[in-house]
Amino acid sequence: MASDSRTAAPARGEGGAAPRADKTVTEDRIRERRSRRYRLDMKWSPYAFVAPFFVFFVAFGLFPLLYTGWASLHQVELTAPDDMNWVGLRNFSRLLEDEFFWNALRNTVTIGLISTVPQLLMALGIAHLLNYRLRGSMFFRVAVLTPYATSVAAATLVFVLLFGRDYGMINWALGLAGIDPVDWQSGAWTSQIAVSTIVIWRWTGYNALIYLAAMQAIPNDLYESAALDGASRWQQFRHVTVPALRPTILFTAVVSTIGATQLFGEPLLYNGGAGATGGADHQFQTLGLYLYEQGWVNLHLGRASAIAWTMFLILLLIGAVNWLVTRRLRKSEGGTA
Repeated sequence: MASDSRTAAPARGEGGAAPRADKTVTEDRIRERRSRRYRLDMKWSPYAFVAPFFVFFVAFGLFPLLYTGWASLHQVELTAPDDMNWVGLRNFSRLLEDEFFWNALRNTVTIGLISTVPQLLMALGIAHLLNYRLRGSMFFRVAVLTPYATSVAAATLVFVLLFGRDYGMINWALGLAGIDPVDWQSGAWTSQIAVSTIVIWRWTGYNALIYLAAMQAIPNDLYESAALDGASRWQQFRHVTVPALRPTILFTAVVSTIGATQLFGEPLLYNGGAGATGGADHQFQTLGLYLYEQGWVNLHLGRASAIAWTMFLILLLIGAVNWLVTRRLRKSEGGTA
């Protein structure tokens, strides 16, 4: 009986060990499978997260850019976009001979200058005021950003009423000062000033907050040292604040120039129901309006594509100038240090 019990015990041990061994193998397989999933997740998840950006960029950025570049080398109408006739650089050479293109380019430059220079100067002054401790400073910061959040259409329609020839508030104020009413839409300079005013109103607060953020990053030690040397607040602003803001000022100048080059909504809506002509004499027609007129009014898709690529090359030139100026500023700062 004892021998039977001794021989039976190993049998139970072997029979009890088999399930534990199977369970251990199963757990090892699960761990291996999980570790494989973890490695795949760590390897491919970043690509999956950034993939939507590249999908949308290819669909709405790269493909339109390449397609317009290809269309600019063809004679093609918007009514038959598949019927393309190769013309090479003819669409670009025609722009050099087109007086309306040069008129739109001049208007874009002048409106850009009239809107960008006062805008950035006013933004710098507003940021300087907001940089000091003011009661209700958060309210003022939100208030200066409100125009940026306003719809372009709504803002432009309000300014059309303000600059109205017969019942506009601007002419009413000029009349109180003894000045005759001004036809703001018919004149070349007056219409460009009116359009620039809309741009200034919308973007001054946005640039002011950018300057404010840069000002708050300037060490207080510099202001304290300047004050100990007897510098007034104006001298501190000129010799401490402005030099420290040079990279930021350059950035806002470039961004504002790019925005002025692409100006479209304000002059289109300011012209009322007259379309994309930019006034009766094209006096405030910008490059964006001229592109729209050629492509969607005259239906010349090839010419519109050439205008779009010309604007793109202008923006590349602006970017190259920005890079050169930034590089020179860094070298000068390094040499000064």
